[in-house]
Amino acid sequence: MKENYQIILNKTIDEIQKNNTVPSLLLHSCCAPCSSYVLEYLSEYFDITIFYYNPNISPEEEFYKRVSEQKRLINEMPLKRKVKFIEGKYDCEKFYSIAKGLENLKEGGERCFKCYRLRLEETAKTAQKDGFDYFTTTLSISPHKNAQVLNQIGLELEESYSVKYLCSDFKKKNGYKRSCELSEIYGLYRQNYCGCIYSKLEAEEREKAKNNNEQPLSVQ
Repeated sequence: MKENYQIILNKTIDEIQKNNTVPSLLLHSCCAPCSSYVLEYLSEYFDITIFYYNPNISPEEEFYKRVSEQKRLINEMPLKRKVKFIEGKYDCEKFYSIAKGLENLKEGGERCFKCYRLRLEETAKTAQKDGFDYFTTTLSISPHKNAQVLNQIGLELEESYSVKYLCSDFKKKNGYKRSCELSEIYGLYRQNYCGCIYSKLEAEEREKAKNNNEQPLSVQ
């Protein structure tokens, strides 16, 4: 049976408010647009540090373009608490290592699940090392990401690293819709592919097929 991770998040927030505390949260972010709603939502309850760790992104200049947009959003967005930022190392070989043998899978399958784990595990390690109360990721805001798998991985890592994982499904409560609105408000760069070379190639194929379908029929 599928868990409703938004309900679990609601209960966690209720408990935090009841205790009148502001826990520290290491928030893995995949990009500025996805983080926008999550920051707006969670900054009411947590002291947030964004952890930008995405070795899957290709090419390298795309990685740094997204880093720049993430920093700009943090600086421009009026939030209840100041958000701090940690830039993770760009080490694409780590991604290619976990993707080996899975290159031809469609987006949303086992290769993506391994990528979730790669990024979440580095977040958990950093949260443990730096003494954060919680860690989580913005990834569940995307309609293309599997929130069930993401949260299962997060909870496994909670056990391994002894840092609480904040369950979430940020696409709930119109989270994805709100992230699109905030992207418009702040003029954020919205990429047309998740990040890796394989998702980029899939996006290019979709665009090519779309353009071919839109070609007018020739008049004989």
